[in-house]
Amino acid sequence: MRKPHTRKHIILLMAFIVLVAGGGVFWLYRTYYSKDSRTRAVINFIRDPDSLADLRVSALSSCGDAPFIMPTDGMIGYLWGDSFRPGHHHTGIDVFAGTDVGITPVYAAYDGYLTRLPDWKSTVIVRIPADPLQPDRQIWMYYTHLADSEGNSFVDAAFPPGTEDLFVTAGTLLGYQGNFSGTPGNPTGVHLHFSIVLDDGEGHFLNELAIENTLDPSPYLGLALNARENPDGIPVCQDF
Repeated sequence: MRKPHTRKHIILLMAFIVLVAGGGVFWLYRTYYSKDSRTRAVINFIRDPDSLADLRVSALSSCGDAPFIMPTDGMIGYLWGDSFRPGHHHTGIDVFAGTDVGITPVYAAYDGYLTRLPDWKSTVIVRIPADPLQPDRQIWMYYTHLADSEGNSFVDAAFPPGTEDLFVTAGTLLGYQGNFSGTPGNPTGVHLHFSIVLDDGEGHFLNELAIENTLDPSPYLGLALNARENPDGIPVCQDF
């Protein structure tokens, strides 16, 4: 015969499993199936961009007195802090073109110094020596997915692999939106991933994959780009 305390432990364990499963179902619904979720909007936009034309942002435009200009055209489908799976936090914004690969231009959002590491097929990073919102620190603008599904680069020819610390002005053409995921043959949707990365204090950018190494881009672009403050909406300038 089982001891009472063992039976109690089993009941508590089952209750915990039910709670976790219920939370997972709610997270999946909120993230992917709710009619108000950003993922639903992204899917609808990719299927029919014209149906959500009012949610587009325009490349080279600025919102209010924000220091950065918008780096590309499209719908901002995912924000800084969005979660695609438990424990994950998105480190920047994803702007979906609603076009095929290699068509929608990507521009420098602010003056800085561009680097493209020798093995980067779809990525560039731009060093800003004095953060316009906190001039005593250096920050970096990170751009990726500028290649097709097989890794054929759409980065502009002016920035070949190995480019290091080349000055570019705001509005300089950097390349075109693509769908390279980092794994050939496993494409993402066509979009630009843009993030603002912190410096390590010694003149190097930190690992962009960790959200604690990145900054909320909202004040730099003048839009509500923080998922905690904007849990469901698609940000456009007049809504901020």
